[in-house]
Amino acid sequence: MDGREPVLSIRDLKKNFGSKEVLKGVRLDVYEGQIIGYIGPNGAGKSTTVKIILGLEEGYSGQVTLFGKDISDSSVEYKKRIGYVPEMADLYDNLTAEEYLTFMGELYGMEQKKAGEKAERLIGLFGLSEVYESRIASYSKGMKQKILIISSLLHNPDVLFLDEPINGLDANSVMIFKELLAQLAAEGKTIFYSSHIMDVVEKISNRIVLLHNGQIVADGSFEELKNQNMEGSLEEIFNQLTGFNEHKETAAEIVSVVQEA
Repeated sequence: MDGREPVLSIRDLKKNFGSKEVLKGVRLDVYEGQIIGYIGPNGAGKSTTVKIILGLEEGYSGQVTLFGKDISDSSVEYKKRIGYVPEMADLYDNLTAEEYLTFMGELYGMEQKKAGEKAERLIGLFGLSEVYESRIASYSKGMKQKILIISSLLHNPDVLFLDEPINGLDANSVMIFKELLAQLAAEGKTIFYSSHIMDVVEKISNRIVLLHNGQIVADGSFEELKNQNMEGSLEEIFNQLTGFNEHKETAAEIVSVVQEA
């Protein structure tokens, strides 16, 4: 597919939880500058894949190579080159944004002064200067989401894993964020973008990887997927490949129950 060395290479990745086989031999090569729309139904194995790459999940078989090294042989050093926005994250609510972001920067090996200065500038660009020294407990969902995004970017990572990153963001912030991803990719950053909002994935991704029942069932640009005997929007392609076509019937049944006297 590409003459360059991949940033991330996955070979025959398998993972079981008890008797349930969650990943069934995933194979994937990812290159710098790609924005990967990593999608699939709940339970398809997306989060498990990411957690294995991040070193948060063990007990898998197969090989995961990141930055040219097998992660099972690597120290935690490689994690300094990764940024992560999980779908559900617990922030330290009793800390101020200043305290939290400086702390996160130090965890990634930044000097405290540098982390604080950079965090303050990013906070300003995200429109949160007025609450920089306020406790995170007082923040709205959208404000907390911005803190998560800033904490994932603060240390200038080479690879970003973003799980539903625009949850709670206002329309203007979403526009800035989409442009931000495009510019980061142009700088050579690699971005994994996982979301159930298909129209956003369709617009921002230059490559779409669809996981279903623990296996990759589609991999290519949106145009390539459309040309492979598939038609319509990414949402329609998603439904076609995952076998979900009951949305209209289910919605109609819900309406009928709601309207019962």
